[in-house]
Amino acid sequence: MEGMGRRRCGWWRQVLLIVGMWLVLARRAQGIRFVIDKKECFQHEVPFDGDHVRVSYVVIKSESSWSFEHTPVGLDLIVEGPAGHQVHSSKALVEDKFDFTAARKGLYKFCFFNRNSMHETVDFDVHVGYHILNADEEHVKDEHIEPLMMQIESLEESLYSIQFEQHWLLAQTDQQEIVNKAMSRRVVYKAMLEALALMGCSVLQVVLLRRLFEKKLGQSRV
Repeated sequence: MEGMGRRRCGWWRQVLLIVGMWLVLARRAQGIRFVIDKKECFQHEVPFDGDHVRVSYVVIKSESSWSFEHTPVGLDLIVEGPAGHQVHSSKALVEDKFDFTAARKGLYKFCFFNRNSMHETVDFDVHVGYHILNADEEHVKDEHIEPLMMQIESLEESLYSIQFEQHWLLAQTDQQEIVNKAMSRRVVYKAMLEALALMGCSVLQVVLLRRLFEKKLGQSRV
């Protein structure tokens, strides 16, 4: 009987581990990418007091009247808690990554402010860490299931952290790619303008020399 109980417990641990891993892989952290004119606000639910909130954003590009001008410009960000109190603020930053501990559960508000005349494309990501219960907060009757569930929750939080960092790095890569393309286009346009200016100077020199020769020829005939 004791051997059967151990095998049954081991089977349940395997099932819980598989289910936990499936939930971790199925629920991936999701960021959003949006275009801001003057102001954009988003809300995110924090389910428990004391949860750890991680935030990142990257200004991918700026939409100006010139098609080759995509250099990103900084934004302001203000984070407010459920009671309307300010939790965090950023000023004129092209990119930022920070975290804070939510003192109270509820809706947290994230407002971006664009003080420039150009539209900005922004990649924004928020991740709320799961509230992992310990033995003092909640007692689980099965002493074998409790540590396993704690391990699954810790693993899930670690994977979310990795996905959060990957999203941040991908946004930075997109930003740098757009900046590099814009710089390449500027170099091409600059070379074209220089070539046109050189051609204009050459044509002007030919016209001036022709007029000078015609003037001298007229004077010699007189």
